[in-house]
Amino acid sequence: MATDVTDNQAASRFEISDDGELAGFAEYHRYENEIAFIHTEIDPRFGGRGLAGQLARAALDTAREQGLAVLPYCPFIRGWIGKHPEYTDLVPAAQRDRFGL
Repeated sequence: MATDVTDNQAASRFEISDDGELAGFAEYHRYENEIAFIHTEIDPRFGGRGLAGQLARAALDTAREQGLAVLPYCPFIRGWIGKHPEYTDLVPAAQRDRFGL
């Protein structure tokens, strides 16, 4: 099955599709050079297939490419960064304690 992650800027969220069907999203708020991830959700029909992790990786890779600082308010994104320390540098050093990173 083909998965695709897109940045739906009009809806302020990254979306992941599976075979053309929306499977989930990661909502964000963007301000200047920061992106705050607010909420991540995967439709239960698509659960257990690692789509949330693919979504997190793609969203954070996009933030890195765009030079954005990441504020992981979303518990899933925050936990994912915790398990993938190579992404911790996206969170400003002064904010890491706040997010437990």
